[in-house]
Amino acid sequence: MSTVNFIAVDLGASNGRVLLARWDGARFELHELHRFTNGPVAVLDRLYWNALGLWSEIKTGLARYAASERTVPAAIGLDTWGVDFALLDRAGRLLGNPVHYRDPRNNGMEARLFGSVPSDDIFAITGIQFMQINTLVQLFAMRHTADPQLDAAATLLMIPDLFHYWLTGRIAAEYTIASTSQMLHAAERRWATGLLARAQLPTHILPPIVPPGTVLGPLLPTVVAETGLGGPAPVIATGAHDTASAVAAIPGLDTTGAYISSGTWSLMGVETAQPVINATARAYNFTNEGGIAGTIRLLKNIAGLWLLQESRRQWARGGQEYSWADLMALAEQAPAFGPLINPDAPDFLQPGNMVDAIVAYCRRTGQAAPQSVGAVVRCCLESLALRYRWCLAALEELVGHRLETIRIVGGGSQNRLLCQLAADATGRPVITGPVEATALGNVMVQAIATGHLGSLAEGRAAVAASITQEEFTPRPHPAWDDAYARFRRLIGE
Repeated sequence: MSTVNFIAVDLGASNGRVLLARWDGARFELHELHRFTNGPVAVLDRLYWNALGLWSEIKTGLARYAASERTVPAAIGLDTWGVDFALLDRAGRLLGNPVHYRDPRNNGMEARLFGSVPSDDIFAITGIQFMQINTLVQLFAMRHTADPQLDAAATLLMIPDLFHYWLTGRIAAEYTIASTSQMLHAAERRWATGLLARAQLPTHILPPIVPPGTVLGPLLPTVVAETGLGGPAPVIATGAHDTASAVAAIPGLDTTGAYISSGTWSLMGVETAQPVINATARAYNFTNEGGIAGTIRLLKNIAGLWLLQESRRQWARGGQEYSWADLMALAEQAPAFGPLINPDAPDFLQPGNMVDAIVAYCRRTGQAAPQSVGAVVRCCLESLALRYRWCLAALEELVGHRLETIRIVGGGSQNRLLCQLAADATGRPVITGPVEATALGNVMVQAIATGHLGSLAEGRAAVAASITQEEFTPRPHPAWDDAYARFRRLIGE
């Protein structure tokens, strides 16, 4: 067959990309059209996302496709990070820049929310992990502070849904991204309007939910004209949550394996047919998010490479520029099994001087603080590996059987030291790839929606044919057990 082109727009919490995916009937080939930075913008006492800047970058990527390719793409799909949202007025106009999930307005709001709706009730309905960044908590913070935007809002759109609207004019909520909000009824897969009413939050602002693979519509004529695409390509609601797209693209994933989508966050979990909502899942604070083809992603949100990204930025601000290769080399040279941190401690949630936060945490918990750049990096990586070990044990308890492998995808799968430490700490082989899991999952759903692939299984086979994977074999060492005992004490077990 002739080659078919798809466009994947992938917006992460630190950068965004527009990619061309060529499909030859057997495998995908990705080409980056446009890359740009993303991140919080501080104005007075708020952290915002630059929504209009991101929109401009998306159109730049589409224009670059038009400049290099003669054919209209078979489809366009978009994915982003979860939980954040935009509010529109009655005319469909943006009421303000979306607020960043790390904004301090959320501090202390979970406890206030539980005063209106007990946490056990929230989990029983939504099955979602408790985090102060969740959409539910953000909206409650707006209500608690009498934010006028909430009263003026006619529509709430999660971030990918906002860009879908600007691309097509259609207002809809894609299921996988809606599931990150802690406002979805997990079992019935609809908005939990009763829960929102109990929290005194508006329900009229919630748009209809559509499943991944829905054709939202053709590109608006104004977007076609501005980008020069040559025709109204269809826009597909992919797994609009980037982790949903990433998990969809994991070759060989089955009931015997766990996955880690590794980047700014590490999302570690398993794929299930139904939500797992019980006392154990509640106690371990696991989450049940929507997946592709009717699946559920039972997982834990872990801080991930955010710790090192922020540390690296701090060193750069101090005049010490380190590449990722430099940092890994220094970590290799640092002593093993030194101080540990809980990557998910509140100390590390908000941007700032991460190195000082790590040092302060170690001292507060009675440990010798890391004294060098390599020791800080080693501390973060070993702590992440031990968090993976804890999470693996919890997942096995939840699903009732041993998980034989861990599959790591995303940008963090390129961190060979972390992958090896994860294998060593958990005692499980780690299989890496694809690095571009999110983009491949995005275009895979587009290919299914347009009839070029028949199913999720076919799509995963196509991804496997398109990439090279690497396996890391565990290296047993009794010091890991001692370190894990220390780690469990740190997290309060």
